[in-house]
Amino acid sequence: MSNESHNSNPLPAAPLHDRGVISRFRKYLPITDATPVISLNEGSTPLIHSPRLSEKSGAEVFIKYEGLNPTCSFKDRGMTVAISKAVEAGAHTVICASTGNTSAAAAAYAARAGIKCAVILPAGKIASGKLVQAYLYGAKVIAIDGNFDTALKLVRELGGIPGIEIVNSINPHRIEGQKTAAFEIVEELGDAPDIHILPVGNAGNITAYWQGYREFHTAGHAKILPRMIGFQAAGSAPIFHQKVIDDPHTIATAIRIGNPASWKGASEAVSASAGQINIVTDDEILSAQSWLALNEGIFVEPASAASVAGLFKLGRPEAKRIVLTVTGHGLKDPDTALTTGSYRPLNVDANLAAIRLVLDS
Repeated sequence: MSNESHNSNPLPAAPLHDRGVISRFRKYLPITDATPVISLNEGSTPLIHSPRLSEKSGAEVFIKYEGLNPTCSFKDRGMTVAISKAVEAGAHTVICASTGNTSAAAAAYAARAGIKCAVILPAGKIASGKLVQAYLYGAKVIAIDGNFDTALKLVRELGGIPGIEIVNSINPHRIEGQKTAAFEIVEELGDAPDIHILPVGNAGNITAYWQGYREFHTAGHAKILPRMIGFQAAGSAPIFHQKVIDDPHTIATAIRIGNPASWKGASEAVSASAGQINIVTDDEILSAQSWLALNEGIFVEPASAASVAGLFKLGRPEAKRIVLTVTGHGLKDPDTALTTGSYRPLNVDANLAAIRLVLDS
């Protein structure tokens, strides 16, 4: 990246005590002087050049590593805005349905705001790294016999109660916060990429990125608009198949959703950008997760690896520059990596010769 691109940043740096996305991008967000800013200094995640993916694809490839947000997923971007606006509206409780990452972010930002949080989860289907976050941040965790779509239906019904605010991506403030990742990419690269690839579950993220790119294009910060390409898991691909999936299944729990709340927004993003929604199998997702860790030193949860698997499926698309969003840190779901891979220590005698033998093998 050239200094010229880096110095084209259209927005000033925030003070050290206030570097969250609301502070950095306030003029592009629905924030007023009356809005109390609830922030954990989210955003400003690294955009990492990937030399090996670049070699494979024939384009410059960059990875937007959202796992380095405060609760280790991209959900924090939207949650800072959603919780701030909920507090402004006088909410005493926030509620969400979740496959894991939303619950962690909602619970953390509610704790920061000093309000209550309740999360409704599919029983037995949430990765341990996400569930423990919700517990420790003090959320009231409610497990139901049903999937995410059932949980979201219940949340919608509870959202009509005064003082309770829904913070799923059906809340437009979530999309507003999440679009800031597109702003950061344009600032880093000096323009939008030719192609942007994302995992798609509830479809809020692809909707938000497209909104962000369009706003920065309109503001004159980006000359081009990217093709938006989303990848769903093969067993949980309602947008790809153009029908609700009643019993979605995939090892990538974060995108195990059969009726996405932002289906319409995702479809519009793909259509307007001449992009596509495609699918990858669980085997392709796990292979991509392992490949990314081994070849680029980046550990992501399975859902995040859908974008990498997607690029492998595309092969060498016509593009000079490609950005992949990886949405959550691998430590969100360590159990899947341990149970699906052959990861075991090499047990040897406690002497130098035995260790040398292993090193030389």
